[in-house]
Amino acid sequence: MTVWARPEDAVMPLDVQLGDRAIMRKPHPCGSYEWRVVRIGADIGLRCLSCDHKVLLPRRQFERQVKKLTREAPAVLPDGG
Repeated sequence: MTVWARPEDAVMPLDVQLGDRAIMRKPHPCGSYEWRVVRIGADIGLRCLSCDHKVLLPRRQFERQVKKLTREAPAVLPDGG
């Protein structure tokens, strides 16, 4: 039986959720740094907030290139009857 141990210096993956806003280190050719997360998995799907272009990045590459990740507060619906 083989037991795999995580190295002590290993970094946990980012907690990325649908709808998160990502600020990337390098700009998109349209000039925007801001992206919206539209797909989660081994690959992260992003949509440019300026030109609406969609890209798919491997999670590892996304985690290296992201500068800031912000989560929008969920919208509070008024109590309607």
